Amino acid sequence: MISSEPKSEVVTIRMTSEMKERVEKLAQATNRSKAFLFGEAISSYLDVNEWQVKAIQEGLDEARSPEAKWTSQEDLEAKYAED
Repeated sequence: MISSEPKSEVVTIRMTSEMKERVEKLAQATNRSKAFLFGEAISSYLDVNEWQVKAIQEGLDEARSPEAKWTSQEDLEAKYAED
């Protein structure tokens, strides 16, 4: 039988005893394993941060592009000055 689940790997992390206790309580309350909770937490963190880093890099690439259009500080101040 071939499993559709990706092969998991063992990872060791350090955390405070308070954080460990919180994870244990949540695992018990949700009837989930600590490994499941860690996997979900890391996956969520990666989703947010990978997206953010990609968006920043795309913005930097666009700003560095020869086609980038810039506006001077003076033009911006004139455009948005209060009457």
